[in-house]
Amino acid sequence: MLKRLSCWNAWLGRHMFYVVLSALLVGFTLPLPSSPSLSKLAVALFAYMTFITALDTSFKDFLHVLARPWVALWVLVLIHGVMPLLAWGVGLVFYPQDSLIRLGFLIGASIPIGVTSIIWTSLVHGDVPLALVAVTADTLVSPFLLPLFLALVAGRAVHIDYVHMLTGLLWMVTIPSLLGMAIKDLTRHRLDQFARSFGGFTSKVALFWVVFINASAVAPEIHWNLSLVKMLLVVLLQVSCGYYLGYLGSLALPERRRDTVAAMVYNVGMRNISFGAVLAVSFFPPAVAVPVTLGMLYQQPLAAVVSHLFNRFDRRKICTAELSGSGSDGFSMRSE
Repeated sequence: MLKRLSCWNAWLGRHMFYVVLSALLVGFTLPLPSSPSLSKLAVALFAYMTFITALDTSFKDFLHVLARPWVALWVLVLIHGVMPLLAWGVGLVFYPQDSLIRLGFLIGASIPIGVTSIIWTSLVHGDVPLALVAVTADTLVSPFLLPLFLALVAGRAVHIDYVHMLTGLLWMVTIPSLLGMAIKDLTRHRLDQFARSFGGFTSKVALFWVVFINASAVAPEIHWNLSLVKMLLVVLLQVSCGYYLGYLGSLALPERRRDTVAAMVYNVGMRNISFGAVLAVSFFPPAVAVPVTLGMLYQQPLAAVVSHLFNRFDRRKICTAELSGSGSDGFSMRSE
């Protein structure tokens, strides 16, 4: 049975684009009624995904990244320094007369890293410890950076319930991550097969439900017209820029390995859009929330596209190695 589940898990891992796309389509066409219990279910499912992901990571790996935090700090510079400038430029080009829409693009680029970046980093066999450290660090600095940033740009002070946000992230990321790493070390890797069979399969099913629940939440905000089509295209450009910026940022690394590149692409590309939408709706006019909310349409599908590209690259690398007898993969593999 475990062997069969391992095959199903591997198959879903290779076809995550279709898993995410189907979840979005079902969520938009058959939305669930809004309910607090659905939000709690999404948190629980996400915590489970994080726990299963952490079973593949040891405390030794995590502490190794903490000992050399430069890549994680570089990720934060790209997120809170470069990406907001790109978003502001996109807003000026396409919406020069609409300051509210430009502010929405800016907020969408400045909110914290999406915690699903950890899951996607794991799916493409990226550097999960680096992703965990980047998300943790960003969670710690965002309560200080984001209100200051909004005060400077929007010209007003914004009070944000970061205690509630941090509590949610604690239950979704920190606690399940620590628990998973502790169990991996205590069991001496004996649960590796479980994480790659039953655990991996059910975590991908959980991802389907998380995307489905989020799509259901945003479905009432979608009203199709020509102005929305334009905004959809601009939002697609901005979200794509985030992933590409992560890739370009990896070019500056002195030791550029495939797993590090994967972590950077997802950390820089993915945002906590649910938090950004709540922030925009709570403190600004509704127009500000529209581009932030629409980012949810693209973030997960593009994450699946990136996963597909990494898988294609890996297959091409294997074929090239078999033909040439070389293990070169285009990335530096120097040991640390």
